[in-house]
Amino acid sequence: MKVWTAIAAALLAFATGQASAQTYPDRPIRFIVPFAPGGGSDILARILGDPLSKRLGQPVVIENKPGAGATLGADFVAKAPPDGYTILLTTPGPQITNRYLMPKLPYDPDKDLVPVAMLVKAVNVLVVTPGLPVKSVAELIAYAKAHPGKINFSSSGVGASSHLSGELFKMMAGLEITHVPYRGSGPSIADILSGNIQMSIDTVSTMLPHIQNGGMRALAVAGAKNPTLPDLPTIAETLPGFDGDSINYITAPAATPQPIIERLHNEFNAILTDPDVAQRMVAQGMAPVVETQAELIRRVRSEQEKWKKVIEQIK
Repeated sequence: MKVWTAIAAALLAFATGQASAQTYPDRPIRFIVPFAPGGGSDILARILGDPLSKRLGQPVVIENKPGAGATLGADFVAKAPPDGYTILLTTPGPQITNRYLMPKLPYDPDKDLVPVAMLVKAVNVLVVTPGLPVKSVAELIAYAKAHPGKINFSSSGVGASSHLSGELFKMMAGLEITHVPYRGSGPSIADILSGNIQMSIDTVSTMLPHIQNGGMRALAVAGAKNPTLPDLPTIAETLPGFDGDSINYITAPAATPQPIIERLHNEFNAILTDPDVAQRMVAQGMAPVVETQAELIRRVRSEQEKWKKVIEQIK
């Protein structure tokens, strides 16, 4: 009897999932950003929100749920009904890095969240507050070594790419600098602009307006050369092998029916190939990437291996 009950439950769940997929979506979509407003993830979500709403024929409501290096927002989505109406703008923290940085997560990164669609590679840029007397990566390293413990670097949260890029810089340059985490890039930027924080490595999209108006000084990009800031060198030119690029993608609760996941995957891929949307992303220092769900899953696993090695060395 127990076996037949289990089979019946499975068939019912399958039938229910198929039925919900056929009518999906018939109400607003909650698009969760696990950081405070104003950061790179928030900017990306707002670029995507309107075209996604038009393609799905339903409102897309962007909700910021910052805290604990994106863990709070990720946990909210992981525990949401698996019906396609709650999705996460995912940065490295929720599935890739937080498992190695935090003693215990309130959700299982692999079992509770499923990668849906790749979005962009986000290029980070190394900036300093204008009051710091350095104009190159080499000068920053020399200054930090001459003033051990006097340089603080900010991030959008523990486990964020801005945190790990800063730790990688600290490790490869052999510096004594202090990490100061914030609940998103917005608060981090405020303290760089005020001079309370001396440096940060965060997304070009986040930093660009303040670089352009002189609120902060850009020294180098953290990954490959970027067309948004073509005159900047790479950190790797001073620290060979340095790579601080990160990825942004969509995840959903793991039990979401595959037809709904495929619908979302296809809609996001279509949005990324829209010339106007792609141009807006590139202007913010983001590189759109279209790939299959299987390719995205492989990419996430590769990123897990990459950052695990970094974290093991800095802990």
